[in-house]
Amino acid sequence: MRKPWRSAAALAAAAALSAILSVSVGASEVAAPKFEFPGGAASCGDDSYQRAVRDGVVVGISPSAPYSFMDAQSGQAGGIDVELLAPALAWAGITNVKYEISPFGSLIPALNSGRIDILGANIHVTEDRLAVIAFSGPAWWYGPAIIVRDGTGADVKSFKDLSGRKVGAVAGSAADEYLRALGADVMPFQTDSEEFLSLSQGRVDIILEDDVKFLSFKKNNPDTKAGIVPNVDVPDELIYKRGYGYARFGLRKDDCSLRAMLGQGLAEVRANGTASAVLAKYGLTDRNLFYFPLTP
Repeated sequence: MRKPWRSAAALAAAAALSAILSVSVGASEVAAPKFEFPGGAASCGDDSYQRAVRDGVVVGISPSAPYSFMDAQSGQAGGIDVELLAPALAWAGITNVKYEISPFGSLIPALNSGRIDILGANIHVTEDRLAVIAFSGPAWWYGPAIIVRDGTGADVKSFKDLSGRKVGAVAGSAADEYLRALGADVMPFQTDSEEFLSLSQGRVDIILEDDVKFLSFKKNNPDTKAGIVPNVDVPDELIYKRGYGYARFGLRKDDCSLRAMLGQGLAEVRANGTASAVLAKYGLTDRNLFYFPLTP
């Protein structure tokens, strides 16, 4: 895999930052931070941003409430991801926005074929994805959850316990990729609803899914006989390498200027309180702006 471009100035700045962060402050030492996503992008020379302002963009989303969905009655797109993207695009002056909905696993091919311009169903950084798409700045964060049917999975206490087990996951998701690397027998599903229905019907006893997504499903389906395995530590590998870091949005590698403006727009949305309001609307808090392991 090609490594991210770094200028001499960027490398020098990184070395200086590392030195600063390793010095003692009083009686304690400030630990060097971990960075999920490397910086150092080369200067943009493309016109993708200008084209987006002039012609508009098509945003691809998946049917994954509460992240993204298409309202059956109004035909309008909604969900956390849509409501974070919209003001970020508006800040950047991109006002002509159309939405296309399809299964999550088809969104990267749709992006690279030009059918959509932004992958607007939040997507996490993995090594495989870095090879084929670019990523926006951070939007928000949620964690992975091991979910078991009532009366099953009593011996599952950690992610390592999923190795060799039959576990459900949405095809092409971070959970799917991690489970395969872990050596689990993955039962793939095309949609969340199919996955949760299979869990409820006993076709699969364990799934690896997003905590926010399952809690939303459980709230709307209180009789569901399944729950999250409590007190499971999230391995660093799963966050920093295997794709459960910050929720971001995907863009084509060549669309550097559009990515830069969208990233700045998301930063503005997080800074001015809009992101907090969106999260609150869906029953979340500012805790979902940061990694859970680093938040009290």
